Amino acid sequence: MTDLPDATAVPADLSFEDALAQLEKIVAELESGQAPLERSIEIYARGAALKAHCEARLKAAQLRVEQIVVGAGGEAKGVEPVEFR
Repeated sequence: MTDLPDATAVPADLSFEDALAQLEKIVAELESGQAPLERSIEIYARGAALKAHCEARLKAAQLRVEQIVVGAGGEAKGVEPVEFR
């Protein structure tokens, strides 16, 4: 883990996969019980931010999937663009 001025700052362009990999490392470190208290608090906060980032990425993916236009026979006819906030 790198020390960041704000451990909860997650770059908006961080991919889901990279965020998940970081989160998995944090979980492993916390589960090991070897981190000192202050480090545990710091990485827990980072983990919470990464979890929120992953949830936002998943929600965006869900919205994109929901934009698929389905025809009368149930087949996908195309997609509609989605605007992300």
